Parts: sequence; C-alpha cells; structure tokens
Amino acid sequence: MMNFSESPLDQFSIHPIIPLNIGNYYFSFTNPSLSMLLTLGLVLLLLFVVTKKGGGKSVPNAWQSLVELIYDFVLNLVNEQIGGLSGNVKQKFFPRISVTFTFSLFRNPQGMIPFSFTVTSHFLITLALSFSIFIGITIVGFQRHGLHFLSFLLPAGVPLPLAPFLVLLELIPHCFRALSSGIRLFANMMAGHSSVKILSGFAWTMLFLNNIFYFIGDLGPLFIVLALTGLELGVAISQAHVSTISICIYLNDATNLHQNE
Repeated sequence: MMNFSESPLDQFSIHPIIPLNIGNYYFSFTNPSLSMLLTLGLVLLLLFVVTKKGGGKSVPNAWQSLVELIYDFVLNLVNEQIGGLSGNVKQKFFPRISVTFTFSLFRNPQGMIPFSFTVTSHFLITLALSFSIFIGITIVGFQRHGLHFLSFLLPAGVPLPLAPFLVLLELIPHCFRALSSGIRLFANMMAGHSSVKILSGFAWTMLFLNNIFYFIGDLGPLFIVLALTGLELGVAISQAHVSTISICIYLNDATNLHQNE
C-alpha cells in the first residue's frame, strides 16, 4: 500500500503472477489470489501453533489467548444476535460464522502492510462474498420454515389491495442485503487506503520540499498520516466485526421471520 506510485489507485491494480489462459478462459494466478492464499496460510498457521501437540496449554500464551479471544467474541455475538434457537442449533452456525470473522479479521488489515494488496478493495470480490452469504442464509430460512419462509414478505392482517405493494417493499430491501455488505466493505477499504496513500505522498513531499534538515517543521503532515493510518487499521478490523454482526442479524431474521421470540 505504501508503494509511492503515480496514482493512489495503482495499489488496487490486478497483475498476473502466473499467467494462464485456456482457450477464452483466464485462469491466471494474480496478486489477489496470492493475498487470499497468504491470509488463509496465516490463519492456518495460527491455529497450528495454538493446537500443536494435541491442544492448548493450561497457561495460555499470547497466541492461544488471541484464538480464545476470537472464539469467545464470535460465540457471544452468535448468542446475543440470534434468538429463538436452542444452543445446539446455534452451535451449528457458529463454525461458519467464526471462519468468516477470522478470515475477514486477517484479510482486511493485510492491505496496511507495505507492498501488499487489499483484496477487499475490489467490488467483485466483496460482492461475491456478500452474495454467497445471502444465498446461504436464504437456504437456511427455507430449510427451517419451508415455503412459509416467504411469509416475511407479507405481514399478517394486511388488506389484500395493499399486498402487492407491501410484498415489493419487503422484497427490495431483502434483496439489497446481498449488495449492502459488499458495497460497505468495498467502499471503506478503497476510500480509506486511497486517503492514506494520498496523504502519505503529500507528507513525503512536504518533508523534502526544501531540505532534509527542515523536516522538523514539516512533521504536521506526517503526524496526520500516522493518525489516519491508525484510524484505517481500526476501520479494517472493525469491518470484520460489522460484517459478522450483519450475518448474525440476517440469520436471526431468516430463522425467526423478523419476529423477536
């Protein structure tokens, strides 16, 4: 991300690392593929370090404490946000939600590392993630309620002439859930990283505008960049939290049909 290129958007360019074309199909291994592979490797490495030799230690070290913190954090979200279900049913959803949160937690801040790539700055990737989650939650709703799941489109007691309008009003925001998560993550990552890139170039120019010995008077832009970098790192981490809460809320709506039980 800190590669000082001519345009702040150059950091989001996709470049093939191993070009591969089969007919009209493009299967090249690109920098987003490498970034996601590294994220997966980091997660697996962390779990391997914690669980090696058959399990954790009675006195947890820093890595084991991190994994336990992630576990407890996601478990509390699942228990708090998903209502009307028994503990055993919630436990079936927990591993999938935990994997999504952990992958996002490692994937989003990865773009803050110099010369790395921010996978979630591309809308197609975030859209694919949000659509896959939306489809999965819809399948859960049909599995739990059958065709009665469609009743969320029409509240009970609605006059028949108003039914088509209310069905449309309920269907549009429901379908936009598949877009909202992807757009929110994409917009936050691209806007934040672009701002850090622009201000970093500005600070670098200010530091060496006159002479290297005058840099003390130009530390203002540098401090702004450091503050913005910390803020962007916080946003990248918080997006994993926000995405996980959204999944739990959507799952709660699908299992309880928008009714708090």
